[in-house]
Amino acid sequence: MAKKTQDTTPETGLENLNDSLTATVQKVQDNKKIITICSLAVIAVIAIILVYIYAFRTPGIQKANDTIGAADLQLALGNDSVAMAQYMDLADNGSYEAANRAALQSAILLYKDGKYEEALKYAEKYSDKDEIIGAGAKSLKGDCLVNLDRLDEAVKAFNEAVSVSNNNPAYTPFFLMKLARVYAAQGNHEKEAEAYGKIVEDYPLYGQSHNIDVQKLLDRANLQAGK
Repeated sequence: MAKKTQDTTPETGLENLNDSLTATVQKVQDNKKIITICSLAVIAVIAIILVYIYAFRTPGIQKANDTIGAADLQLALGNDSVAMAQYMDLADNGSYEAANRAALQSAILLYKDGKYEEALKYAEKYSDKDEIIGAGAKSLKGDCLVNLDRLDEAVKAFNEAVSVSNNNPAYTPFFLMKLARVYAAQGNHEKEAEAYGKIVEDYPLYGQSHNIDVQKLLDRANLQAGK
């Protein structure tokens, strides 16, 4: 009786390659599923953001802009008290950039009315790093504090105005002048001289253009500081 011959033919390289390709295809298909799921998640997030922008944020911005536009018109017509009420309401209850600007307008009008505590409140609400408007808001805050006899805080506010103004030749020396005067009021003549000295050194044309003898102020401050 003949023995049954056992098939001992080894797997060929082609068969191994087929197995490897099959596994690779499966991995690619699995990765495609993952990528598809992730893509759908991203699309969903984008859709939510777009709904927020167009359904909620954009109308909100438009309403705020309309409100501040109405206040601007009242101000232009000379109705300061009406404009101030509208600015204050928007600053207190609104949002977006219009409310931010309304806070600054409120601070300016309240300061003009001599309401320094309230003006300070709205000046502190305002946020802007612009080297002119942002620095001006810091200076306004300092002016309020000077009138409230809070000189240490005023020094800080005017220093912030100097910093934010970023060496602007028209505004930085103006803020330095304010800073020097507060130091003088405090009796800190060394710091007063330092502020005047910076104007003389870095902004030599400022005094001439504003008819101010900054060098004379510097000499006096140095004399009072015992130098």
